[in-house]
Amino acid sequence: MKEKNTRTAIVLGAGPAGLAAALELAQKNHRVIVFERDDIVGGISRTTEHHGYRFDLGGHRFFTKNREVEAWWHAALKADFQKTSRLSRIYYNRRFFKYPITIKDALHNAGIGPSALWFLSFLRYKICPIRPEKSFADWVTNRFGKRLFETFFKSYTEKVWGIPTSELSAEWAVQRIKGLSLWEAVRNALLQPKAKETSLIEEFNYPKYGPGMMYEAVAGQIKATGGTILTGHQVTGLRHQDGKLTGVAVTKDGLTTEHSADVVVSTIPLPDTLALLFPDSREVKTTTRNMRFRDFISVNLILDKAEVFPDTWIYVHDPSVKLGRIQNFKNWSRWMTPTQDHTPVGCEYFCNEGDALWNTPDEDLLKLAATELKAIGIGGEAAVIDGCVCRVRHAYPMYTGPYQEAITHARLLLSGISNLQVAGRGGMFRYNNMDHSILSGWLAARKLMGQDCSPWDANTEDEYHEER
Repeated sequence: MKEKNTRTAIVLGAGPAGLAAALELAQKNHRVIVFERDDIVGGISRTTEHHGYRFDLGGHRFFTKNREVEAWWHAALKADFQKTSRLSRIYYNRRFFKYPITIKDALHNAGIGPSALWFLSFLRYKICPIRPEKSFADWVTNRFGKRLFETFFKSYTEKVWGIPTSELSAEWAVQRIKGLSLWEAVRNALLQPKAKETSLIEEFNYPKYGPGMMYEAVAGQIKATGGTILTGHQVTGLRHQDGKLTGVAVTKDGLTTEHSADVVVSTIPLPDTLALLFPDSREVKTTTRNMRFRDFISVNLILDKAEVFPDTWIYVHDPSVKLGRIQNFKNWSRWMTPTQDHTPVGCEYFCNEGDALWNTPDEDLLKLAATELKAIGIGGEAAVIDGCVCRVRHAYPMYTGPYQEAITHARLLLSGISNLQVAGRGGMFRYNNMDHSILSGWLAARKLMGQDCSPWDANTEDEYHEER
């Protein structure tokens, strides 16, 4: 006879980390309630549907070194978890460069003269590197040279973050692209090693109908165990006393309700968690100001053309357009479109919530994306027959300013509340990939159930995605 659910667990946020934590707690005899601000589950890994066409918010590859995560994904979708071939390129100076960059392709596109200058620039910084390495610009320049940095890193990175690369912490480069250098590129080209950089794999898994399909399936599992998922509910208060969280206030349609729980997992943005816990603390307000996020807009177009470009996605490094990245969702999965005669394309623009781009009307954004696609030669004369716009808040934690001190202070404050754990990219203010967000959700749940672990243990192993 199954043990009755005797403890109540509240999970804030229904993204990958929140749903992973919720399912873990539900399967260990907790009465689980999940509160989600949006109307659908999946967080930034959700799938948007528009007139039968599906759009992924940013393009989410499903790959991992963690066998437990891999098994969890396959168990959730079984045959609907499919293999996808990767082709990605960089658009720069009216040319397309393969990504990951290959020596042969770079030489062909750039020519001998610029390529020689790239290599001389690399040697200069190999002999006299920038010390100390404080910024993203320092880190990349030391490993590729200034000319390659300015060609293949600077413009795109500054589009993504909206700040000079000299203000972006070197830690972001360490976490996201460590293990890569010009020496590695040359060696790989000459020796053709069997091992591949795991973030640059040529094939990965992807749900038949987009990533939202995965998290809708997990939500179904949670409900099957007796758990509750309430969408359209925004967390508006966190009450605590004597080192324990005592209540969670949520608001829907102007009505606020209070809920109590034995344990709580928060995957909402870490600054929001702190602000709700300590609303009157000036010190906490300073800490939250030092944890900034970057937002983005996915302008989704449906083109009246069967084949637009062969890539799964393209990085747009050209500074002449605002467009940052282009996704061809039919090349992620042919099931993302109801007809193979049309192509759903996602045009990504990076911005800050409330700025001019964020506040641009949808109709104008659709026109902008269509114009910029043609400006860089994508789609030819294909007509845009429909489209929609998705704005994504708190997509990327910004590693800039005194953010590390802010995280340290946040962890100190959170350690004083015994029945609360945070998890996920936003919840921990950590640039996790999807698999590490899931792992952090599990570890948060297991910590609350008495295991000797911590969600902060996720994503700290010596080898990460970009390293062999």
